[in-house]
Amino acid sequence: MAFKNPLSERIWQCKYCYYLDDEQCDKNIEETWIRLATAIAQVEEKEQNLWQKKFYSLLENFKFLPGGRIIAGAGIEKDVTLMNCFVMGKLEDSIDGIFEGLKEGAKTMQQGGGVGYDFSTLRPRGSIAEHAGTIASGPVSFMKVWDAMCATMLSTGIRRGAMMACLRCDHPDIEEFISAKAKQNELTHFNVSVLVTDQFLAAVKADESWQLKFPLNGKVYKTVKARELWQKIMSESFTYSEPGVLFIDRINRMNNLWYCEEISATNPCGEVPLPAYGACNLGSFNLTQFVRHPFSKQASFDFSEFEKCISIAVLFLDNVLDVTRFPLPKQKEKALSSRRLGLGITGLASAFSLMGFRYGDERSIELTGKILKALCWEAYNSRIELAREKGIFSDFNAEKFLQSGFAEFLPEDLRRRVSQFGLRNSHLIAVAPTGTISLLADNISSGIEPIFAFSYRRDVRLDVGSVESFQVRDYALQLYEQLHPGKELPNHFVSAQD
Repeated sequence: MAFKNPLSERIWQCKYCYYLDDEQCDKNIEETWIRLATAIAQVEEKEQNLWQKKFYSLLENFKFLPGGRIIAGAGIEKDVTLMNCFVMGKLEDSIDGIFEGLKEGAKTMQQGGGVGYDFSTLRPRGSIAEHAGTIASGPVSFMKVWDAMCATMLSTGIRRGAMMACLRCDHPDIEEFISAKAKQNELTHFNVSVLVTDQFLAAVKADESWQLKFPLNGKVYKTVKARELWQKIMSESFTYSEPGVLFIDRINRMNNLWYCEEISATNPCGEVPLPAYGACNLGSFNLTQFVRHPFSKQASFDFSEFEKCISIAVLFLDNVLDVTRFPLPKQKEKALSSRRLGLGITGLASAFSLMGFRYGDERSIELTGKILKALCWEAYNSRIELAREKGIFSDFNAEKFLQSGFAEFLPEDLRRRVSQFGLRNSHLIAVAPTGTISLLADNISSGIEPIFAFSYRRDVRLDVGSVESFQVRDYALQLYEQLHPGKELPNHFVSAQD
């Protein structure tokens, strides 16, 4: 298979092709797919060759895009994790606890995993540390230590892994945290998000005052106007694209495992809220590969083929959990007790273009609902069947699981079968940004976002310390020009600028 974009081929060569002692082991993208299919199929004791063929067919032509760490690390002779990201353990408010957390983060990043932290447990700037009698420097100061660690790890040539920092909206240092990335070249390896509670949102709505306090000593450090704090979050987000906000009470209400875990952080891009030591195990369907008769009146989405592929993709990701290494024993223990997966979609806007839909019109919205419903329901159905074959995840409690905010949305027949037979995996769905793997797949649109631009020049960091520039053309545009040479683009072709 030939890549349509020079950048796609270059990304494969630099990020996903397997090299051993400077020798290129994957001679082409097909050999990368063979390597992945073989490595992930080895879990299957029965019919291993059959599953290898099914996994290869799933990966072929970028129909299914596993997370980047899976593509890069499955079946290679290196000590790396196949998990893209982790949320780390609770930070203890002591020097020993803080630097133990830093060490765990460094070990995780060394194997290629990104990390997320909740810094809310660290006492605010200026408060007295009772045992040592010293003055605390606050969460933001320690975030700078993590940032320096990440920069040092990257300089050793490891795969780039981002970090997420979270802080509660009632922490005394929240205003400093909100503005933490306003200074140029500071905290460049962090994404930052405010943990927003229902109580805070109610105070914003009612225009009430809001107390900033630290729970360990019960002290109220400051009282502010809730709306002014909210406006500060919005203003900084508009100007600097950060911080984001995480509706943390809703996250915990919706969590399938609300009864046995507390969530206070997400992975670095925010698509997967995770408990302490939880891991991301992600993969996305390339929706363009399910569009039949593109750019014609007969264009349609092949739901039958899509649903057949879902159960294969979920088994693929479930097997990843048994193949991967984990940087820390606690991460392995958490991953295997819940067997969390994150199956999603990418290329949505590109698929719209192929079908003659304008991004955001009624037809595109209706199709998105149908695709995501099929993805969710078929994924859960397939996990019930796998639970009967391979066993239920150990944290499963049928009664409590079905009380979660998310499980209440499942259809009654599916809920009944979950109660009767259990599930193999606690979570199954996540829509990730898929930036680099969408570029790898000949520059399809990323995740559920609109097409960025149809043709543009892009600077890309592919090796440590070097940036290369590429002229990039959109997947749907290239296919249209191939099928209808010389014709003007139809008006349903829209980009993010439109």
